[in-house]
Amino acid sequence: MSYKADVTVEEVWAALAQDQKSVLIDVRTQAEWTFVGICDLSGTGKSPLLVSWQVFPHMEINPAFRDMVAAGDISRDSPLYFLCRSGVRSRAAAAAMTEAGYENCFNILGGFEGDLDDAGHRGQTGGWKASGLPWRQN
Repeated sequence: MSYKADVTVEEVWAALAQDQKSVLIDVRTQAEWTFVGICDLSGTGKSPLLVSWQVFPHMEINPAFRDMVAAGDISRDSPLYFLCRSGVRSRAAAAAMTEAGYENCFNILGGFEGDLDDAGHRGQTGGWKASGLPWRQN
């Protein structure tokens, strides 16, 4: 593992509420943000930073990802929590930002939609949505 640690969605929610410097970076695609939903951080006084790790529809790695995160004017020692659908893309994003010199990069286990359930559906088992944390759709 080349980033700080894996964390649960509950740990992230607590960190976002307690640490003013903490940032949630949602690395999913525009289509996912629009049609699946995004984390509602208004209860913490924050908004997620939306920066795609991969570019839809071909899902190539976003060559501007590091620069786009850095443009958010984030301190290199701020806790950065990376979220994707299920915790895979976010792992790669956390590693990339650690390599770029950010000291406290975390991968969010289960991501936004969690693991597949017995019926092959996401959103019911693990992840942000299933945990009951606030989220919204546009």
